[in-house]
Amino acid sequence: MLVSGDIIHLSSGDMIPADVQIISSKDLFINQSALTGESLPVEKLLMKKEYKNPLENPNLCFMGSNVESGTAIAVVTKTGDKTYFGQLSSKITGERAMTSFDKGVNKFTWLMIKFIFVLAPIVFLINGFVKGDWWEAFLFAIAVAVGLTPEMLPMIVTVNLSKGALTMSKRKVIVKKLNAIQNFGAMDILCTDKTGTITCGKVVLQKHLNVHGIESERVLKYGYINSFYQTGLKNLMDLAILNYKDTREEFHIYDKYEKIDEIPFDFMRKRMSVVVRNKRMEDVLICKGAVEEVLNLCNKYETKHGTEPFVGNITEQVNTIATKLNEEGYRVIAVAYNNTKNYKKEYSVEDENKLTLLGFIAFLDPPKETSKEAIEKFHKHNIDVKILTGDNDKVAKKICEEINLSVTSILLGSDIEEMSDTQLRAAAESTTVFAKLSPLHKERIIKALQSKNHVVGFMGDGINDAPALKSADVGISVDTAVDIAKETSDVILLENSLLVLEEGVLEGRRVFGNIIKYIKMTASSNFGNMFSVIGASIFVPFLPMLPIQLLTNNLLYDISQTTIPTDSVDEEWIEKPRKWSLKEIKKFIICIGPISSIFDYTTYFIMLFIFHAWSNSALFQTGWFLESLFTQTVIIHVIRTNKIPFIQSTASKPLMITSVIIVGFGTLLVNSPLGSAFGFVKLPLLYYPLLVITLLFYIILTQAIKSWYIRKYAE
Repeated sequence: MLVSGDIIHLSSGDMIPADVQIISSKDLFINQSALTGESLPVEKLLMKKEYKNPLENPNLCFMGSNVESGTAIAVVTKTGDKTYFGQLSSKITGERAMTSFDKGVNKFTWLMIKFIFVLAPIVFLINGFVKGDWWEAFLFAIAVAVGLTPEMLPMIVTVNLSKGALTMSKRKVIVKKLNAIQNFGAMDILCTDKTGTITCGKVVLQKHLNVHGIESERVLKYGYINSFYQTGLKNLMDLAILNYKDTREEFHIYDKYEKIDEIPFDFMRKRMSVVVRNKRMEDVLICKGAVEEVLNLCNKYETKHGTEPFVGNITEQVNTIATKLNEEGYRVIAVAYNNTKNYKKEYSVEDENKLTLLGFIAFLDPPKETSKEAIEKFHKHNIDVKILTGDNDKVAKKICEEINLSVTSILLGSDIEEMSDTQLRAAAESTTVFAKLSPLHKERIIKALQSKNHVVGFMGDGINDAPALKSADVGISVDTAVDIAKETSDVILLENSLLVLEEGVLEGRRVFGNIIKYIKMTASSNFGNMFSVIGASIFVPFLPMLPIQLLTNNLLYDISQTTIPTDSVDEEWIEKPRKWSLKEIKKFIICIGPISSIFDYTTYFIMLFIFHAWSNSALFQTGWFLESLFTQTVIIHVIRTNKIPFIQSTASKPLMITSVIIVGFGTLLVNSPLGSAFGFVKLPLLYYPLLVITLLFYIILTQAIKSWYIRKYAE
């Protein structure tokens, strides 16, 4: 068991057992992709210098990383939960914060509870004092409270989310947590890792240039020969060269070259060489490696007509090409050679001199073919995309240019270390690229954006992404991700493509659109009904509707809404992110709810003064029951769309069918022998044309108010 202060020896292949500080090292390269997400190893060595970001400190090695090559002696500084890796573990095991969906449902629930606690007692007291029968008033108030409750909300929400999950599964998106679907649609900022999500996740040969910056097959050929014949461990760049455009068949190296010897790579020289014999019986030493190291060995450079000495402006020109490629985010190596007829059986480092510079090979983890199109679609749907990467800022900026993602500003992990949460909140919104990040930086950025009232999605696939995946409103991963990333995520993509993600976002908005329809319909209808109940309770000498009639009305209305999950959503509505807005719901309730009361009162007038129901409570109650059922059911089709109902937008067939069935059943019920059990009586024939006129004016007025509301308040 290790404790702080222990001295350990590290060598190639070792896992780092704790956070340690280097005492001495030789050619030590560490793979810390578990912490940073970047696959290339980093060099660690003794260096006394202050670093703002501990992961950038070459003097520190962290638990969870492993030794790629070299040796070192180090002292243990932290163990167990106190290590950097241990801190990540604590971040992903705690209770998850409430997401945008959870907060929205809670706020709406409390709004309806407040309505019930205010209106139900008022109805109870009014009926108790006016009618004098307190028990009957109590039962009626209970029925009113039940009527105010959106009983179908859990079912409507669950069915909507389940239907959305099934639809998304057909589009290669697996939803682990149903609530994530709404968050998916409400997302207005997508934060994504670069490697493997925006990019292909592998090093690819992009350019092979001569000393004048022109594409050269000869540079590629010599680079290929070097990588093919070396017998040491082939790194990512060697593999990229060997896999480039079927070069093996093109160069026919088996027929033209015979391997003589090789000078292996080491981290001191930062280069390696192979020696091959060509058809002219020349031994050709081909060297490739770090630009500075190779250039120091060159005294000539190759031209179309032969070679020229390395003097004058060519030195500056060559350095400019290499620097420009580095600034563009490419990883660059130089290729040089030396021809000799002094045959030797063995070659050594001393033979790597007086080389002729051939050119440069540049590598990049390129963006996926779909990334550019996906970014355009995200912007079209009003989703801001931000890159959060452990890679350097130059590489990230280059990738953003490739996919047409405008970079307004770049923030480094070292900058974030010095920022307070308040400063980070101010900077995060305007920043496009966050580079050289640690896992905890990503989590801080997510929380900073959420504090500015954004619904944030995060897409990642590594251990280092787990804290951010958990903190985001919707965590997104891929099926090839590490287990901890998939476990922490809410949504898993079966295809590692942002286009698949874009389809999921639109489906999330459709699901949320249907949920909001139900909420607006139910809340506004119930709110209007309460005005009607209070008014009737004051002026009518009997209960305006029996408790059983009120509950039956509520049940039938709820049944008519069960098919809302099958309904379509206006394309205009899904163009932008939508999230829970209690303020907007309240405005809608206040604007639309009282309209139903107007026509309830006209029905009261009809029943009392045309059909003389002052002394016939059953007739009054039956007339209001049927009018209430018809108006509530028909108005579903007005509220469900921002367009003109039945003309510009038609409900789904299941919703149309349930609406017809419910109003048909209600009409049949009041006219059947069973109706007497509910206290219903048959209505005069004149009632029905008056009901049609009432419905027509109700639809026209509601559509007019709805259009005014959309122009004034809708976003």
